[in-house]
Amino acid sequence: MEDDQPPTAPHPTDLTGGQGAAIRQMTIDDIPAIYHLGERLFTARNAPNAHRTWDEYEVVGFFQTDCEFCFVAEDDHKTVIGFALGTVIEKHHSWTYGYLIWLGVRPDYQKTGIAQRLFRQLKSAMIDAGARIVMVDTDAENAASLRFFRKMGFNNSRQHVYLTMNVDDDRRRLEGRRKDRIIRYTVDDHEGERSDHG
Repeated sequence: MEDDQPPTAPHPTDLTGGQGAAIRQMTIDDIPAIYHLGERLFTARNAPNAHRTWDEYEVVGFFQTDCEFCFVAEDDHKTVIGFALGTVIEKHHSWTYGYLIWLGVRPDYQKTGIAQRLFRQLKSAMIDAGARIVMVDTDAENAASLRFFRKMGFNNSRQHVYLTMNVDDDRRRLEGRRKDRIIRYTVDDHEGERSDHG
């Protein structure tokens, strides 16, 4: 959802707990729709951590490496209205872990049961692949996500410290040095040409 747009009213078919939507495995044709829906959901204002890493390569990468753990929800017009993207991590001499990385539902279809159905489909695929634990992470300030994941059975939450470093001044300084070197080399080259011809 764009930051300045109000949420729209729920779609009439959503009143059945999301049962009007079909949940299926992601196909290559879903990549643009998933990417654009993620762009609407993971804005810098609403989801700064997700916004930082969401891009078209993220969606393509999941399709190429983990498509058996990627699902979409579509409405009766075959429009993608939600997605769940995950992976399975196999640790040598240890348990196999399922990891839900992306879960998104179009704003006008939220709170209709579609996110639950997407998660359950993904969890089932992970269990079939041998997962013994399913993991997810979310922003500690995202109360709605925390409520949702607890409702889905997640517990044992751990605090994770997320640090940032602004390196924009360093970048500008390095760019300035690079430009100085280019100018210096160009001037030196022209002076060398003049002495060769003089």
